[in-house]
Amino acid sequence: MPTLTAAKKSPRLAARSGRPAPELIFGDLWEFDPAPESADPKLKARYELFIDGKFVAPKGGKYFDSINPANEQKLAEIALAGPADVDAAYAAARRAYDGGWGKMPGRERAKYLYRIARLLQDRAREFAVAETLDGGKPIKESRDFDVPMAAAHFFYHAGWADKLDYVAPGRKVAPLGVVGQVIPWNFPLLMCAWKLAPALAMGNTVVLKPAETTSITALKLAEIFQDAGLPPGVVNFVTGAGEVGAAVMNHATPAKIAFTGSTEVGKIIMRGLAGTDKKMTMELGGKAANIVFDDAPLDQAVEGIVNGIFFNQGHVCCAGSRLLVQESVAGKVLAKLKNRIRTLRVGDPLDKNTDIGAINSREQLDKITALVAAGVKEGGGMFQSPCTLPTKGFYFRPTLFSGVSMSSTVAREEIFGPVLSILTFRTVDEAIEKANNTAYGLSAGVWTDKGSRILKMSTELKAGVVWANTYNKFDPTSPFGGYKESGFGREGGRQGLLDYCKLV
Repeated sequence: MPTLTAAKKSPRLAARSGRPAPELIFGDLWEFDPAPESADPKLKARYELFIDGKFVAPKGGKYFDSINPANEQKLAEIALAGPADVDAAYAAARRAYDGGWGKMPGRERAKYLYRIARLLQDRAREFAVAETLDGGKPIKESRDFDVPMAAAHFFYHAGWADKLDYVAPGRKVAPLGVVGQVIPWNFPLLMCAWKLAPALAMGNTVVLKPAETTSITALKLAEIFQDAGLPPGVVNFVTGAGEVGAAVMNHATPAKIAFTGSTEVGKIIMRGLAGTDKKMTMELGGKAANIVFDDAPLDQAVEGIVNGIFFNQGHVCCAGSRLLVQESVAGKVLAKLKNRIRTLRVGDPLDKNTDIGAINSREQLDKITALVAAGVKEGGGMFQSPCTLPTKGFYFRPTLFSGVSMSSTVAREEIFGPVLSILTFRTVDEAIEKANNTAYGLSAGVWTDKGSRILKMSTELKAGVVWANTYNKFDPTSPFGGYKESGFGREGGRQGLLDYCKLV
């Protein structure tokens, strides 16, 4: 718990005198005893490719290391797939589709999805620890959000699998066939569930490549597929870096590709597939605006802002990395934010007291550092938490930039780190103009007491998701996706299923 000190007079005495109460200033934090998560992640020393229902060695015989970003120690060796392995994975997916999965009654496919969800729940703590070790995010996030939400997506789509006649009223739906998928490092297990569950429910088979820095939980999920009795070849995992992803995306076999990652890579994929008949969905970058009006519940808004950018370390495409505050309350909000981030604990991701864990990789940390340096050079007022960072591992202090202009690097570029840029506005129209003045359009947040204002903002903000008086709330039943350079297509809900089927 933080200790509080007040300058000169207490709030109660100030209230009696008729003068405003002084701001409460957070002092030193009490030191907590370490509270590490003790569950065994059951990691293997080496992980092979998962093709045709079996773990197989890569044909090239090459492996790469998966590093724990919290301490820079090696966790495991991961198989490096080559073109021949990608060919084998697609051949297995084609056999599985033609061999019965595509024609299997939906109620039978639902049993597999339901079984996967239950097995994931049974091993939830193990998967949470593995996710935190591999990716660096705090165990609180892995344990309380990532793993439960991954299971929820399999449960939800299991419920749809025998109701596909209702996905497109008045039309019949059919699976597309074989699907190629590539996912990022920020939500490794959850992105697997987002991509796999609707594809499988609709009757497709899949070849998926996880991010090279966070492949472990995908390969552990393959163990669950084996335990669930999923037919061989229905899901295949190939691991490696960008060239493996390119092989998955550009292969001749898939009828559809689904990609989540950077806008730059998404553009390369789209250029490569131009002129083909492949169906595509893309969930790309973001630079979300969190908009606070003067009638907002400010303490609640500050918690929402912190949740939207710091608790997830800015590692989500929809992170609220731009804060737009109405001028009349900008000073008050900035003071509250500074006090709040002083209390955030940065450190061992496995410690249950930790709020902000490790940055995923040295490369990502270097990128964050360079972008923050550019923000300082351009004249932004930087405030960082005074916390002490661990001596080993990849860590970055929670950072605020005030006095930022719309042309500032930190206000325009996706940083993917715990960095918040603060801008001000006077009118509703100015807030809308500034929020929309970006190449992205993935998400936004609105904080106000007026329902009519929320409705106006939700219709005029060019964002796929607009949260009202909250931030980063997700549910499998709700579609998620973006506009402009944040991509196209939706994941989740009935709309997400429609992107994995053809209408007949």
